[in-house]
Amino acid sequence: MKIGIYGGTFNPPHLGHLAAARAAIGALGLDKLLVIPAAIPPHKQLPEGTPAPEHRLAMAAKLADALLLPGQAEASPMELDRAGKSYTCDTLEAVRAQYPGAELWLLMGTDMFLTLHLWHDPEAILKLAGVCAFGRAEQDGEALFAPQREHLERAFPGAKITTIPLPDLVEISSTELRELLAKGGGAEYLHPSVYGYILLKQLYGTRADLKHLDIPELRACSYAMVQEKRVRHIRGTEEEAVRLARRWGADENLARRAGILHDCTKYLTGQEHIAICEEYGVHLDELERTAPKLLHSKTGACMARHIFGEPDDVYEAIFWHTTAKADMTTLEKILYVADYMEPNRDFDGVERLRQLAYQDLDRALLLGVETTVQEMRERQLPIHTNTLQALAWLRDHGVTTEG
Repeated sequence: MKIGIYGGTFNPPHLGHLAAARAAIGALGLDKLLVIPAAIPPHKQLPEGTPAPEHRLAMAAKLADALLLPGQAEASPMELDRAGKSYTCDTLEAVRAQYPGAELWLLMGTDMFLTLHLWHDPEAILKLAGVCAFGRAEQDGEALFAPQREHLERAFPGAKITTIPLPDLVEISSTELRELLAKGGGAEYLHPSVYGYILLKQLYGTRADLKHLDIPELRACSYAMVQEKRVRHIRGTEEEAVRLARRWGADENLARRAGILHDCTKYLTGQEHIAICEEYGVHLDELERTAPKLLHSKTGACMARHIFGEPDDVYEAIFWHTTAKADMTTLEKILYVADYMEPNRDFDGVERLRQLAYQDLDRALLLGVETTVQEMRERQLPIHTNTLQALAWLRDHGVTTEG
C-alpha cells in the first residue's frame, strides 16, 4: 500500500495544491492520500487572521473531496490534534503506526524540498518516507531540483527521492491569495467548494452579503455545502431548469437560482434537518420525521430563503421538488422535472421524460410522479401524501402520459 502525506498550512488550499495532489497520485500510484494541515509550522509563524484550525481542516477536507476519490483521499486532523509544533518526523511516525508496512511518500513543493536538509531530523524523515517534490512555477525544473536531490542522496544514503513536473501550474502564493480575497478577488485560484466555504464563514476578510450573491458566488456556496460527487447533478439540474424555463416562459434567473440551491442540504443528518425545520417553523408529519430523504427539500428551501435571501417562488420550488404536490406553479414543475431528468440521470424511461418535458410540462410531471409512486410501491416503502395528491390532481385535470 502506497500512502502520500501532503502537509502544509493550507491557508487557504488552492488550485496549485489540487494540481499537485492529482499529479502525485498519478505519478506515484498512490493508494491513499492524507492531506494534513499543520497546527504550528516549525519554519514560520501563522499570519494574523489565519482561520481557526477547524476551518483549515474543513477546507483541506474539501480539497481532498475535490479529487473525487472517496476512501482514497482524505484530510487528517492528526497535526491539529497534537500539541506543539508540527514536526514532519512525528507525523510520519504516527502514519507508520496507523498503517504498518505501508510505503510512505512525503509530498512537498519546491521551497520545502530545497530546504529539507535543514528540517527537524531530516534523517528520520528520509528513513520513514520517500520524498516527492513538485514545482510550483515554470522555472522549478530539473536544473533546480537536481543539485538538491543529489545532495540529499549523498547525505542520507538510501533516501528515495523523485521530482515531478506539474501539468497544471497555478502560480499564486497563499500570501498573495489572502490579499486578493480581502479585496474581493481570488476566486479563480480556488476550487469552488473552498471559495464557497470562505464566503460562508467570512474568512480572510471576505464580507460577502449572502442575501445578494451573484450566480458564481451562489454556486460556490452551494457546492461548499455538499460533497463533490453531488456537484454534477446540481449543475445539470441548474442548466436543465434554465432550458425548461426558457421553453415554458418562466423566469430563467429564478429557475437557475432554484437549481443551484435545490440540494444544498442533501448531506445533513436527520437531526440536523429536523432542527432547521423547527428553527424556521416548518411542520413535519410522522413520515417526514422518520425519512430524512424527504427533508432536504424543506431544509434547502429554508436555506434559500433565510440564508441566501431568495424570494418565495424559489423557496416553494425547492420545498416541493422531492414530493411534488397538487396544483404546482410552473417554476415548481420545472424544478421537479429538471431534477428528475437532468443530463446525468440514467434510468429506464428517462428519455421519454426528456421528450415530454419540452412537449407538455404537465405530462412530464405526471410521468415523474407516476414513476416515483411505482418505484416506492415496488420497494414497499410509504408514499408521501403530497405525492399521492399531486398524482390525483393531475389525473383529475385530464393529464395523461398516453399518446
